[in-house]
Amino acid sequence: MSPNIALNGDNNLKQEIKELGFGTRAIHVGQEPDPNTGAVIPAISLSTTYKQSAIGVHNGYEYSRSDNPNRSKFEQAIASLEKGKYALAFSSGSAVTATIVTSIGTNGHIVSVSDVYGGTNRYFSKVADTQGIETTFVDLHDPQNLKDAFRFNTNLVWVETPTNPTLSLVDIKAVAEITHQHNAILVVDNTFMSPYFQNPLELGADIVVHSVTKYINGHSDVVMGVFITNNQEIHNKIKFLQNAIGAVPSAFDSWLANRGLKTLHLRMKQHQENALRIARFLQGSDKVDQVIYPGLESHPQHLLAKKQARGFGGMLSFKIKGGFKEANTFLQNTKLFTLAESLGGVESLAEHPAKMTHSGLTQEHRNAVGVTDNLIRLSIGIEDAEDL
Repeated sequence: MSPNIALNGDNNLKQEIKELGFGTRAIHVGQEPDPNTGAVIPAISLSTTYKQSAIGVHNGYEYSRSDNPNRSKFEQAIASLEKGKYALAFSSGSAVTATIVTSIGTNGHIVSVSDVYGGTNRYFSKVADTQGIETTFVDLHDPQNLKDAFRFNTNLVWVETPTNPTLSLVDIKAVAEITHQHNAILVVDNTFMSPYFQNPLELGADIVVHSVTKYINGHSDVVMGVFITNNQEIHNKIKFLQNAIGAVPSAFDSWLANRGLKTLHLRMKQHQENALRIARFLQGSDKVDQVIYPGLESHPQHLLAKKQARGFGGMLSFKIKGGFKEANTFLQNTKLFTLAESLGGVESLAEHPAKMTHSGLTQEHRNAVGVTDNLIRLSIGIEDAEDL
């Protein structure tokens, strides 16, 4: 879906979408009032099939697995916010990952950042390998490490920045240059930052993916994913697989995600404000060994965070003094923080990555990437910071 769509509301605003502010685009792209009823908010289109005016002739929709009005509206909006031409919504972030990996075919090779999300690691290690696709996990603190990982059959480079849960950063522009020198495709998972703070396509990424479940929807009531690109060939291939595999979101989930998108800019500001305050509070505690938050000057990649993003996000991790016992005691005694997986909702969550989201990794792998038994991850919500 193209972001270069003129708005045609009652105020006759006709300027290009790309010239408008983030919040304006989040609220208005794909959200024109219904021409028949004048409804300001799009209706939920629950129909599974659509009338054709003649055999094979339809008005943009024929079957809801292939397309749905609510899904299309969401795709238009998120493409605009990520500075992309095309977006495709999926039933989960994992479905996006699976579809992209399927697109490279058998005998392929993926290079992934070493401290990638546990679910992505699980798919690469235990599913992709059954499809004849191998994965090499590489520490990309230094982008030059990427060069040695390439093989003759390397198709994809997969990056998170910041990574989950260690909040390490990857220089997107530098990695993109190396990736393209080897004729591979760079995928950046932008879930932690959201398009409000970071636009990887503008830094050279070929594909951006999100778990919409997290910040984009923002209310912990939708499981959904999205893929964005500027490359028509890549889009066409993923679009075909999306329809063939059928891992698409419902009309209601698409409607909810679009609703959440409208307040993304407001929520991200508060997430970040609260996260910085909590990070500084934890820094002053004698019970904490280390606070990991890109917005702190103590973060070793603080300058890179300032260079490639417009903010630092709402996620932070810290290492409590001691080990699992101390981490467990902390997590069992929080008041407003809920012990739960996931992130990016309006409510604050806390989790123990080694025993929860990254439990599928070996102890050796967890220790190597910094997912130690005393590491705690916090998803800072938008409550009043002094209460947190």
